[in-house]
Amino acid sequence: MRKYNVTLLVIDQRPSGIDEEVMSQLGTKITCLLDNEHDIDSVLSGTSGKNELKSVLARLESKRQALIFGHAVPMPVVVRTREYGSAASYKEFISAGKPEIGKQAEKDIEELWDK
Repeated sequence: MRKYNVTLLVIDQRPSGIDEEVMSQLGTKITCLLDNEHDIDSVLSGTSGKNELKSVLARLESKRQALIFGHAVPMPVVVRTREYGSAASYKEFISAGKPEIGKQAEKDIEELWDK
């Protein structure tokens, strides 16, 4: 589907359960900490530098970091994820450069969290 610019996002808590043919077609992968060897091998299948990535994957912080690798990034990158679900986490999206957007976002956050 590349010629039609179609993107598919495949999400699963157990990557080893995703069909091998599907996994082989994924150009970019984002994974958090995995502790099952089958899942780790599945995520890293067909990847160069598999042993090095395996050691990076084993050192990720639980629920706070993710490893991104593949076509979308020039080299594997560990990113820190933002906190999910608190009012403070949503305030990070407020645009400082556009006050009108910031005011609307503040109002939306108040409505969302004050109920």
